[in-house]
Amino acid sequence: MGGELMSNNKQVVLKHYVTGFPKESDLFLKTATVELKIPHGCNGAVLVKNLYLSCDPYLINHMKKVEENYADSFTPGSPIVGYGVSRVVDSSNPHFKKGDLVWGITSWEEYTLIKSPRNSIQNQETDDVTFFTVPGTFCKILHTDVPLSYYTGILGMPGMTAYAGFYEVCSPKKGDTVFISAASGAIGQLVGQFAKLMGCYVVGSAGSKDKVDILKNKLGFDNAFNYKEEQDLNAALNRCFPNGIDIYFENVGGKMLDAVLLNMNLHGRVAVCGMISQYNLDQPGGVHNLACLIIKRIRIEGYVVNDYYHLYPKFLDKVLPLVKEGKITYVEDIAEGLESAPGALVGLFSGRNVGKQVVAVARE
Repeated sequence: MGGELMSNNKQVVLKHYVTGFPKESDLFLKTATVELKIPHGCNGAVLVKNLYLSCDPYLINHMKKVEENYADSFTPGSPIVGYGVSRVVDSSNPHFKKGDLVWGITSWEEYTLIKSPRNSIQNQETDDVTFFTVPGTFCKILHTDVPLSYYTGILGMPGMTAYAGFYEVCSPKKGDTVFISAASGAIGQLVGQFAKLMGCYVVGSAGSKDKVDILKNKLGFDNAFNYKEEQDLNAALNRCFPNGIDIYFENVGGKMLDAVLLNMNLHGRVAVCGMISQYNLDQPGGVHNLACLIIKRIRIEGYVVNDYYHLYPKFLDKVLPLVKEGKITYVEDIAEGLESAPGALVGLFSGRNVGKQVVAVARE
């Protein structure tokens, strides 16, 4: 092979399984080499250049050695894996050609060879692949008149998560009172705006004054509070919701969930999207007010976005025009270069990011 077909390939590698809170030292940068064409005999493969990588709290579950989980653990010594936006460099797959932009599951490195992508849903009108759900596979990006980084967030997995949790799990209606924890994050900021567009009263919690200001002044929430400054979460919620909460979009768990249950209305709905306060604890905190589920006939439902990806075309039809018309705002926190990736990921668990955390590997 000619040397011109080889390139260095920086990677973010898991050093060892993580216990407790993740540290930057749990990850390290490594430089490998990659051939910039599909290897001979590797039929159906796709080689991509990664442009943006998505930092998401769920990744900590893959960085731990677990017996029971909804996803497999990463392998120490190998690059970690997550959602990203990429450009096809070479392809022996009929669904993709050189130059195609895609988003989906990729490795945290400059170039990734996907040996056998599989599609789960096809557009019946055009026969184009519209979405892949199998790890290591991609969705073709057909709309490039929005920032490509949006496909790590509002138009990608977080957007689908917000859409499915709010519209499918919460069964919202105009006039509902809605509370969102971790409301300035990748998913919460969208749920709040979806709720406002439906005519709901919306309150969010966040972990800093700046984030609270963004919720109220940039994203249009009716109210917001800094949970770190509240001595009594129950009192804070009662202050913001004197008539109770109809819908709670759960991202945090622990003490926040306990306080919310006391303030839920009869037949309230809780969509459990995440529990970031619990992920890194050796002993997860208990919830003491579960009797409210019975007394108030509350419906609480956990969900995983993979169960709803069949709705992606419907989601895109709804959300893309709202983005283009400026009716939905999206806040991103972009870290530059793979070197910044370990810090960006770990920073999620101390609330360092403001908005959706993205790593820009190579801007185009």
